[in-house]
Amino acid sequence: MTAPARPAPIQLCAGELVDVPRGLKGVVVTETRIGDVRGAEGFYHYREFSAIELAERCSLEQVWYLMFSGHLPTRSEQASFTEKIAPLRQLPKELRALLPAIARTGQHFLPLDGLRTALSLACSMRGMRPWLDISSEELRADALFATAIVPTLLAALYRLRQGLDPIEPAADLGTAENYLYMIRGERPTPQHARAVEKYMISTIDHGFNASTFTGRVIAGTGADLGACLVGAIGALSGPLHGGAPSRALDTLDAIGSPENIDAWVRPRVAAGERMMGFGHAVYKTEDPRSRMLRETARALGGDLVDFAIEVERRVVRILAEMKPGRQLYTNVEFFAGVVMHLCGLPREMFTPTFASSRVIGWAAHVLEQAAEAKIIRPSARYVGPPPPVPVPDPAD
Repeated sequence: MTAPARPAPIQLCAGELVDVPRGLKGVVVTETRIGDVRGAEGFYHYREFSAIELAERCSLEQVWYLMFSGHLPTRSEQASFTEKIAPLRQLPKELRALLPAIARTGQHFLPLDGLRTALSLACSMRGMRPWLDISSEELRADALFATAIVPTLLAALYRLRQGLDPIEPAADLGTAENYLYMIRGERPTPQHARAVEKYMISTIDHGFNASTFTGRVIAGTGADLGACLVGAIGALSGPLHGGAPSRALDTLDAIGSPENIDAWVRPRVAAGERMMGFGHAVYKTEDPRSRMLRETARALGGDLVDFAIEVERRVVRILAEMKPGRQLYTNVEFFAGVVMHLCGLPREMFTPTFASSRVIGWAAHVLEQAAEAKIIRPSARYVGPPPPVPVPDPAD
């Protein structure tokens, strides 16, 4: 049987594709009023305010209000906002009954994995609908519900996995205090609560990172807010995005003592291994979050802090020597792990803690994307065999 003639390859229309760097690095895909990262300057901001100054001077609730409303609250606005979110932290009875089964799932359960399921259920039980079908006020209400309940879900899932009963949020505690209380079962000291709150504020938003972009892509389709947030959580679960604080602390454990620093670090740098807690895709100078958290750790004090500061000093020097011109410094994860450990958070809750605050930034971006009402639809360049190739007859 004569094979059919092969048709001429299909040609792309002129001007149909625009080549951009792989991974979209440096590509501007939209405009935002939420914030930005200026990597060459070592600076980032929420709205028009320095994110670090906000972390130093404001409560989480104040910055939460800023991200959703576009301005810092007045005293009366803050009181009203605090009153509004307090009952939203409570777990619905129907959802609470399902959490034990989620927490028992899998041999190597991670709270962030359980959060994907639990938050999806919470949003479904609320009856969230595609934002294209609801008012902006209803979408904002959905955003408040989801961002308020995430810390409670994370704490409940963690305790259930440990064989402990979940703890209800206390009406008189703020978000960071409640988070620590619901995980540890005791009210935190003001110093510990404030240290974790500063970390949480500093991680609410950070440009168009992988999880934020994922959330906006899903929002661009008109999906409900829950779908957008669950997708963002999935992106955050990847070790190259949100998993580094515990791994940076693992590095300190592996080094063990100051006299082991060079012997442990130099062979790994020579082999091209990634040093968790060092370097950043955007910053070409020191990460401003690392500076703030270093000082937060200093205020907490202790041998671990002294050791971490010495490791930082020596590793930065080794990296400058062995990778000249790279400008590699500590990033947010290095001292974040130290601070969270000293405040009594278990290591498996480091990345979930990141998610408990970043969900505020994700939700703010969903609100902004919904207001833009534009689907995100890039292209990919096909590099396989030239089409069309005739489909062959089945082999004998």
